[in-house]
Amino acid sequence: MAHGDITHIDIPVSDLGRASEFYSRLFGWQIAEVPGFEGYPMWHAPNKISGGGLAPRSEGFTQPRSYVEVDSIDQTVEAAEAAGATVFMAKSEITPTSWWAVIGDPDGNAIGLFEGSTGM
Repeated sequence: MAHGDITHIDIPVSDLGRASEFYSRLFGWQIAEVPGFEGYPMWHAPNKISGGGLAPRSEGFTQPRSYVEVDSIDQTVEAAEAAGATVFMAKSEITPTSWWAVIGDPDGNAIGLFEGSTGM
């Protein structure tokens, strides 16, 4: 994926099993846990391009969140803050070759950032 592409969409859920059944039946999504990411079932749409995860709902995560592929989280966060964004979650490692962060745009919308490759 290229810088600026939507790469992943997380959906907050309170019951992973119920949500997996709901989305797989409703949309035909393939949903499964991937080794190394237990407790975070990943979904893929029938087009084999769109995908994301079903993540536990929490106080700071109550609405679906899109993740944007970036060349550098550090540079993107710096540019975002200069443009009026807030950092909701600092850069964190997913795997040794991938990282994520969450910023809030000037209207408070949460936007996930993704850098690297998980090898999946």
